[in-house]
Amino acid sequence: MISQAGDVAIQESGVVMENVRIARGTYRLRIDLPNIAARILPGQFVMVRIAGRTDPLLARPFALYDTVDEAGTPRAVDIVYLVMGRGTQALSALSGGETLELWGPLGNTFPPELTEDQGRHLLILAGGIGQTPFVALIKELLGLRRYGIHQETGAGRVVNRPRKITVGYGVRSAEFLAGVDDFRATGIDLHITTEDGSAGQRGFVTRVLDEASTTSDPPTAVFACGPEPMLGAVSTLASEKGIPCWVSLETKMACGYGVCFSCVCPVNDVASEQGWDFRRVCIEGPVFPAETISWPNM
Repeated sequence: MISQAGDVAIQESGVVMENVRIARGTYRLRIDLPNIAARILPGQFVMVRIAGRTDPLLARPFALYDTVDEAGTPRAVDIVYLVMGRGTQALSALSGGETLELWGPLGNTFPPELTEDQGRHLLILAGGIGQTPFVALIKELLGLRRYGIHQETGAGRVVNRPRKITVGYGVRSAEFLAGVDDFRATGIDLHITTEDGSAGQRGFVTRVLDEASTTSDPPTAVFACGPEPMLGAVSTLASEKGIPCWVSLETKMACGYGVCFSCVCPVNDVASEQGWDFRRVCIEGPVFPAETISWPNM
């Protein structure tokens, strides 16, 4: 069943095609979802709940990992999730054939048209499960895939291809690395960090930004997604180095379309008495210019 919910977002029931473990506590869920698959853009998300269940009652938000084509037409949506609570635990028990209720695509995206200066060297930083928006985004930026094809004209959105893309992907330990082969298949320069040194360089993913900034070809723009402390650190570091930065927030949500105000985050607002105000991550986000976030009030 499909129902309209705004200009682009729709509600659609989809059948689980497969649910595959790809890392410790991490799964790739493939859903037969042709209408959302044809609309969704890298960086956007969907709200997902298991049909016919009231526990958990609320849907959970998940970023697009990628779409799957059938005869050249988007047919299915892949999401990648880490088991953390009741909602994701319930999803991890699915084996195929179950029906899910979804609404989307929701939210905004990373800017697809960087300026010529910004596009000289794009650095993408992913922390933990924050790698999920970036495989599709990289494919789009490199011209490997098109997303959000217009239903009447058949046109995709315009993107400016960066001259160079580097990805820094940080996790606690090697067993949490998910989708590494998918990143490498795009041909980008991938740097892995682990907190325990079990893979790649030991330390936090912010070291990739710090070290890349001292080379002869430093980053000219940064896209980041991951835990809030990581995003705050990336924002501070990028600001110190004068690099424009955009962050995708991982915020708990209840509705996904701006009604409940459960996902608000503080943003700088000179017109406000306290110098900041709240914005809904599901509507104004999840992607924000890093300098607009009031990080001390997060």
